[in-house]
Amino acid sequence: MDSSDLQLDWLRAFVSVVDAGTLTAAAPLVHRSQSALSMQLKKLEQAVGAPVLTRDARHVALTATGRQLLPHARRILEAHAEAQQALRGPSVTGRVTLGVPDDYAVAYLAPVLRTFAARHPGVEISLICEQSTALLPRLHRAEIDLALVSRDRPGRGTLLFREPLVWVGAAAYEAWRREPLPVAVYEAGSRARKDALAALAMQRRAYRLVYNSSSLAGQIAAVESGLAVAVLTRCSVPPHLVQLDARHGLPSLPELEVAVVRSRASARSTAANAMEEQFTRTLAR
Repeated sequence: MDSSDLQLDWLRAFVSVVDAGTLTAAAPLVHRSQSALSMQLKKLEQAVGAPVLTRDARHVALTATGRQLLPHARRILEAHAEAQQALRGPSVTGRVTLGVPDDYAVAYLAPVLRTFAARHPGVEISLICEQSTALLPRLHRAEIDLALVSRDRPGRGTLLFREPLVWVGAAAYEAWRREPLPVAVYEAGSRARKDALAALAMQRRAYRLVYNSSSLAGQIAAVESGLAVAVLTRCSVPPHLVQLDARHGLPSLPELEVAVVRSRASARSTAANAMEEQFTRTLAR
């Protein structure tokens, strides 16, 4: 094999890190350890003859060579997926309606949809972005076929991974120093809201609710303005906000169980079956 050949595993590692934003987030998407992923990137850069990424603990950025390589890498991986699909037999067709919260959409949906579209180009996808508390009733009413949600109870759907909850604040305002603690919360019934308030109650920390919103953008705006601290999924924290912990006087938080859940009405849908399989293949850890 020529030393300059670009192996699929190296290209898949490269694209996954670009899409996920960090090696930590990308590793489970390709079912590799961080060290294995780092080694694949190193081999790719040796084959290319130049760095393709600059990276640190918080984020990655494309180099000029990486920007040039990325569209080619995507096309190669898509062509490979299409070849695999062609060899499997008749293609899947139909329509699937998918639900996902904003924070999971940003962090996890892109690699799922990109691979799914390459494998099943005959499937039409409709996407609904709402919080889990809104998606679960819509599943029950068969308004959507499947959804990526935070579990509201054990055993619901197929568990894919656990997502940490973290406190966040804006360094310029240090809202976490105020008494009582000003808190921005998600909608009533939200697991993140319940867990945050339960943790504060257990710590016996005085707090007041100053902002309610079911929107991720709304939560981030409340923090950026110095209005409050908030609890977000770790995958959705913008790099300019501070992740807070015991050093800031705040209690630890549990992890959310993230699952893919199907509606009963979608049981015979081959498109929904294929989408559920793709979620599991891409995100299950």
